[in-house]
Amino acid sequence: MKSNSGGPLGVAVVGSGRIGALRAEMASRHPGVGFLGVSDKDPERAEALRARVNGDFATGSNDDLIAREDVHAVIVSTPEDDHVAPVLKALELGKPVLVEKPIAMSLEDADRILAALAETGGDLRVGYSRRFKECFLRSKEQLNHGRLGVITGGMARVYNSRAQAFSILKRDPHATPVVDVLTYYVDLMCWFTEGNPPVEVVARGKKGVFADAGFGADDLTWVIVTLRDGAIFSLGISYALPERYPTLGQSDRVEILGREGAMMVDDDHLDHMIFSDVGVPHAYVPDHAVNMAFLGSNTAGDWAVGDFWGPLANETRAWLDGLASGRRSPVHTSAEQARTNLAVTLAIEESVRTGQPVAIAT
Repeated sequence: MKSNSGGPLGVAVVGSGRIGALRAEMASRHPGVGFLGVSDKDPERAEALRARVNGDFATGSNDDLIAREDVHAVIVSTPEDDHVAPVLKALELGKPVLVEKPIAMSLEDADRILAALAETGGDLRVGYSRRFKECFLRSKEQLNHGRLGVITGGMARVYNSRAQAFSILKRDPHATPVVDVLTYYVDLMCWFTEGNPPVEVVARGKKGVFADAGFGADDLTWVIVTLRDGAIFSLGISYALPERYPTLGQSDRVEILGREGAMMVDDDHLDHMIFSDVGVPHAYVPDHAVNMAFLGSNTAGDWAVGDFWGPLANETRAWLDGLASGRRSPVHTSAEQARTNLAVTLAIEESVRTGQPVAIAT
């Protein structure tokens, strides 16, 4: 059992889907973790994950797992609409939490979480794993040294195939590409420009294949975000590229412009391609394979030589390292930052619906 081989930290992973399973794998291999429990609304799926990661406990009750005395910290990897209840339960019991993005699906629920956080003096981090990709960590370091001077603006855009978008929308029709994916780039923009919050968005969207299939999501959304000092960022997303387009998660580009310099981050993954007649499996869509793939485009990271590597692995290990050592990473997204990200993405969708600029309260 895991409890016989690890350290003193007890971890609960709430939600045994794809991301919860990856988080559980990371926890099971961490030297500071001595107890690992998993839960899911489907008890059989929870038990299957427990067996796979050699965990100590599985249950169909999130509350029962969170309340265990041998659980000291909680990872919430449920579907987006189900974040609030387990987060509130863990904070009520004084247990640190890492929850997947977005923090919630409404500002009202986000504010409930922030109120509980303030009342309990708790510890909550939100899983914006793009921050933990090496190219964006390097970018933040350059900005910390002031090498671009005052930031005047920039852009970020991200593309993916419709195969993954349909998989997400079938799981949760409210998890549109803007709320579920563009939020990563809103987070990067806010992180790169800390202290200069967004105050207005203007957005336009174009409907197509998703609307034809009965979903409310746009095929393409493009946004202009104005920050408090007048800096301007352009953000764009399309998750409607053909289903066999080679991206396995995200192909993106980020540019940051300043008075004293400029920084370009080419993260399209065109530098590492594979073509296979056997087929390359899609990490997010189990029954989907492509012949050509951009390796490295899997958003969370990749399995290689028996271990998982990449942004989600870095993020999970850093969180566990901080709990075990007491030295918390400054990179994780705070609850307050996540609330701002949510406000921006919801404002983007409102601007698309109304055709009007939307102000963001700071």
